Amino acid sequence: MSSVLIRILTEFLCSFDQASVASPLVVGATVAATALGGRYLIGAWQAFKARPVIPRVRRFYPGGFQPVMTRREAALILGVREHAVMEKIKEAHRRVMVANHPDAGGSHYLASKVNEAKDVLMGKSRGSGSAF
Repeated sequence: MSSVLIRILTEFLCSFDQASVASPLVVGATVAATALGGRYLIGAWQAFKARPVIPRVRRFYPGGFQPVMTRREAALILGVREHAVMEKIKEAHRRVMVANHPDAGGSHYLASKVNEAKDVLMGKSRGSGSAF
């Protein structure tokens, strides 16, 4: 079995002629191109790691509540667009109320503001309907 393998390997190696064997010039050019490419990639990786870190999280609205709630403020409270569809407004209201409901340890003030935001966006009131 091993003699058959040796014969096949010998025939395979002898089938190459001088024209198909890579010349030292081609090998040298390939090594140089690989080295330059690697140098470029290492420099690009170091520049990528040295860039300033930009936070990817959304920033919260920095101010407090306005005396009369606007559509913009209501949209910021619920986290939707000013002209969102009713289903999105209801879903956002439910999500925010679960986190801020007074029965679950949330604030009565925040719950009233969340309800007021839903009313403003759905067109049921024009703001300042808060009991606080």
